[in-house]
Amino acid sequence: MDPTAKDEMQPSLPPGSSCPGSEWPEQERAEQLARGAALKWASGIFYRPEQLARLGQYRSREVQRTCSLEARIKSVVQSYLEGVKTGVWQLAQALEAVQGAREALGQARGLLRGMANAAQTLEPLREQVVQHKQLQALSQLLPRLRAVPAAVVHTQTLIDAHRLLEAYVGLRELEQLQEETWASLGGLELPVFEGLGPLAEALGQAVEAAVGAAGQLAREDPALLVAAVRVAEVEAGRTTPLEQAPRDWRQRCLRALEEGLQRVHFGTPLLPGPGALAGWLEALRVALPAELATAEALIAPCCPPHYKVVQLWAHTLHSSLRRCLQQLLEGPELGAADAFTLLHWALHVYLGPEMMGSLELGPEADVSQLEPLLTLENIEQLEATFVSKVRANVVQWLRKALDGEVAEWGREREPDTDPSGFYHSPMPAIVLQILEENIRVTILVSQSLQRRVHGMALSELGVFLRSFNDALIRFSRDHLRGEAVVPHYVSYLLAALNHQSALSSSVSVLQPEGVVSGALAPVEAALDELQKRICRLVLEALLLELQPLFETLPSRPWLSSPELLSNVCERTAHFCRNFWRVRNPTFQVCWGKAGWRGWDADGKGVLGPPDSPPPTQVLLAEAERTVVLLYLGALMQGRLVCRGPDERNQAAERMQQDATQLRDLFLDLGLEENVHCAPVLLTLRKLLNLRDPTMLGLEVASLRQQFPDVSEEHISALLDLRGDVSREQRLAALSSLQDGPQPSPRAGRRALFSLVPAPTPSPSCLFSGSCA
Repeated sequence: MDPTAKDEMQPSLPPGSSCPGSEWPEQERAEQLARGAALKWASGIFYRPEQLARLGQYRSREVQRTCSLEARIKSVVQSYLEGVKTGVWQLAQALEAVQGAREALGQARGLLRGMANAAQTLEPLREQVVQHKQLQALSQLLPRLRAVPAAVVHTQTLIDAHRLLEAYVGLRELEQLQEETWASLGGLELPVFEGLGPLAEALGQAVEAAVGAAGQLAREDPALLVAAVRVAEVEAGRTTPLEQAPRDWRQRCLRALEEGLQRVHFGTPLLPGPGALAGWLEALRVALPAELATAEALIAPCCPPHYKVVQLWAHTLHSSLRRCLQQLLEGPELGAADAFTLLHWALHVYLGPEMMGSLELGPEADVSQLEPLLTLENIEQLEATFVSKVRANVVQWLRKALDGEVAEWGREREPDTDPSGFYHSPMPAIVLQILEENIRVTILVSQSLQRRVHGMALSELGVFLRSFNDALIRFSRDHLRGEAVVPHYVSYLLAALNHQSALSSSVSVLQPEGVVSGALAPVEAALDELQKRICRLVLEALLLELQPLFETLPSRPWLSSPELLSNVCERTAHFCRNFWRVRNPTFQVCWGKAGWRGWDADGKGVLGPPDSPPPTQVLLAEAERTVVLLYLGALMQGRLVCRGPDERNQAAERMQQDATQLRDLFLDLGLEENVHCAPVLLTLRKLLNLRDPTMLGLEVASLRQQFPDVSEEHISALLDLRGDVSREQRLAALSSLQDGPQPSPRAGRRALFSLVPAPTPSPSCLFSGSCA
């Protein structure tokens, strides 16, 4: 490279710049770093004086290195400048090519403008050519187009005559002609084809109407049904042009099948009224299986397999019936009979062998996929409705039965009796029959409904027993107050006890299978309370009748004559004369030590618990105890004080005779001897007849062993009756109650002395030598 070219390649510095550093700050910084590094190296090398001798060598080495670097730099700069020169030459060549293309594009733009002007002049000619082609095609189609109106009328006539296949063929020919004309005329629609749309809709409606009457046509004109289905299937398989909306006649046929089936069986908007639901459901029980049989035998062969006619029939009938029942439940509340009928029909009849569970119904029906006819909420609603309605009826019936029974209590004659002579009334049988029938019939529906009705029946029976109890209390109160004196008051109380016995012995019929045994416990407790109430009322009447007779006992006339107690026995026997009319429920009873023993209707021996004696024995035992309590109460009143040993012996003998007389009385009345309370008089006789007063402590302790409820007041009153007990002897006898052995517990022991009121002894008796 000559020096001139080298000078041209060297970059020129701008004016005012002394070095490249001002142009390139990076170069200046690199130079500074190089100088600093060289100084640092030199200072390290020549730090020691002996190194200065080698300074020349270092200088020559660095000069050589500098020359080498300069040569390499020059080579690189020269290569760079040659590449720049080549690039500049290529840019010049590209500029020339671009200018040539620009000139060519300008020429082409001019040519295109000229061609556009020429095309505008040819546009009328092009339109003429298109019109010529349309006229040519129209002239060729003109004979066929003239026949279009007549073909439309003929096709409509075929539709009206239910010749659906021929009508569809005619419609398709007209539509093909329309498509051909449209393609030939470039999308031009002719007015002559305006009637094809209504004609196609008329044919679709005719197909839909025929399929909607499939049940009738399958019996009367199956060819028409087959034709309608074939038209829908051919139309479904046809490829629809883009400019024509698809006619989904297959879906319309399926909808028509469903709607026609719904219209036949559930078309009326009126739901069955009160009392008519059973007849409506019975009609459906007959009609729906017949409809499914018709679908399987007649309609399914007329339709393609993919229609699944039997399944469609079953599901349509089910969904329509389900919707109808939902509307029925959303309306006015059903009565008890309608609610029960609907529950039984939906849960058992509908799914039973007579309907959807029929063995004749093939697997095509697919009834296993059907939703429940009644939802759980519907079943809950119907059960609650049934229970509430039945509860209202039961309350009304039980009230009428109780009112009728209460109305008989004021009659002038005794209660009615059965052939055996027992007091009898149909009320217990009516009450139990009402409740038992309502419980028993619910098993036809479900166990849940039976449990509901069973709980309702027991609840209402408990209410009835409480009402019966309250009625007895009012009856007794009015009689005893004299507001409504009843001639046969006690007899009707005994009749009520028979009613209680009848209810108690038969209440187990209200216990259905599968219900816990403890469900009857509240009712049994109410029956026991009723029995206690009746016995209490009977004993209160006996008490009021006998109390005046015991006002003169004990007395000195009593010591010498048995007339006083004879009057008591006579009055008691008269009072208890009708106790035999109390029936022992289901058993012939013999009272024993272990309780009552009886025989049931099959002749099998039954041993009853000791704490549940028959009603007759209960009444006699309580009546006997009442007489004894009155007797003991009279002894405790202090009306008589014996004046000497003769009177004490006389009083002891009288008490023995009285005990014997009472025992004979109640044995004659039928009371078993082992439950008598009169033997207490024999024990008191020993206390009264004791000759040595110092031995009273032993007799008192013996009395305490036999009757643990005897108190100091009772002993003191008996000692007052003796009339010969000193203060010390009294205190010794009374102390034996505390110091003596405690009485042994005995099962079945009844209270006696605790029911006898004892007057508080006077202080004079406690500190005097005797109470003479």
